[in-house]
Amino acid sequence: MTAFMNVLMASIIAIFVQNSIFERALGINVLLYASRKREHLLGFFAAITYTTTISSAIIWIFDGLFAENEYYSVFMPILYVAVVSVLYILTLVLIWRFFPKLFRNIRKYVHLSVFNCSVIGALFLCSVQGSDIFTYIGYGFGTGIGFLLAAYLLYIAADRLNSPLVPAAFRGFPIMLVYVGILSLALYAFTGYTTSAV
Repeated sequence: MTAFMNVLMASIIAIFVQNSIFERALGINVLLYASRKREHLLGFFAAITYTTTISSAIIWIFDGLFAENEYYSVFMPILYVAVVSVLYILTLVLIWRFFPKLFRNIRKYVHLSVFNCSVIGALFLCSVQGSDIFTYIGYGFGTGIGFLLAAYLLYIAADRLNSPLVPAAFRGFPIMLVYVGILSLALYAFTGYTTSAV
């Protein structure tokens, strides 16, 4: 039961408190692309969740082996990219070999979902705050769910944000950034931030 609770708590923290989009603005360009069409939402969610969950478990192994090395923090980003790259290549080869129709459908978009800042940020979050393999997996899984939440919130607001009522200078990318900023402030309340009495 403890393992399940560790995964659940780490996932909830990654979804709401430390959402890679709203808390750190990681992967915002991919988010804007993914939120354009409904069919993109689930594809990007699946690819990011798969990549962050499996990569987080692999990073747990490397963190355990090299955490005592004084230069490990310098090589961590290179290791993250290497782990994600190997997982990406192996997965694409397996999909190409056994599911050729699926491969034709995803080959244009899979690299956008796998190689973005939210994936690397999830791995860094795991290394900094993870304590066991279950919290690593929870942070990885929660990052994918958090990305889906952010993409869905942008998707449902897209029509209203691009309406003629919005001034022409703000339509498109500027109003999306303002909207993401307001959502970020709203979710920032989950961190327990309070103003200090002066």
